Amino acid sequence: MFITFEGIDGSGKSTQIKNLVQKLRQTGAEVQTFRDPGGPEVSERVRDLLLSPDFEIDPVTELLLFSSARSQLVAECVLPNLEQGSVVILDRFYDSTTAYQGYGRKSVSLNEIQKLNNIASHGRKPDITIYMKLSLAEAKERLPEKKDRMEQAGDSFFGKVIEGFNKLAEAEDRFFTVDATEPAERVHKEIWKHVQAHL
Repeated sequence: MFITFEGIDGSGKSTQIKNLVQKLRQTGAEVQTFRDPGGPEVSERVRDLLLSPDFEIDPVTELLLFSSARSQLVAECVLPNLEQGSVVILDRFYDSTTAYQGYGRKSVSLNEIQKLNNIASHGRKPDITIYMKLSLAEAKERLPEKKDRMEQAGDSFFGKVIEGFNKLAEAEDRFFTVDATEPAERVHKEIWKHVQAHL
């Protein structure tokens, strides 16, 4: 099973991934987790470049770098582990590219981004996408003062990103939306109930 978590920074993805991994392992499942971008050394180096405030990156370049990092992650980590029967959980996947580089940056058309997402994911779609829904105001209260390059993009940008995630959640059946303002334990129980139904 291939599970991805989506949502803006501050929505609590890391906490809920940790809780879900623990629950799955209690059932005897083999679980592997990665972040996107990240995982293999190539992808981690691209991640460092993308998030560094030291660089100004063209929106199309940004789109291609995220996609390149993803392709290496899928080829080196995601597909091999799925083939071995592991549950693979990712902190972000190509829906973030649609929301951030598509709706947020408007780097290229959404149709072109969908094509690129398919290429970079090697055609592998998530089985379940958990969307941690959070308002911009709530997210800003949770974010640290020191921000990476993406986090410095501003309110208008993040408003468009949230709009993108909301539209994806409405359009894609694999999305399961949870209210990220609810207590963490309640959110975990909702997520676990949904995942259990698909195991």
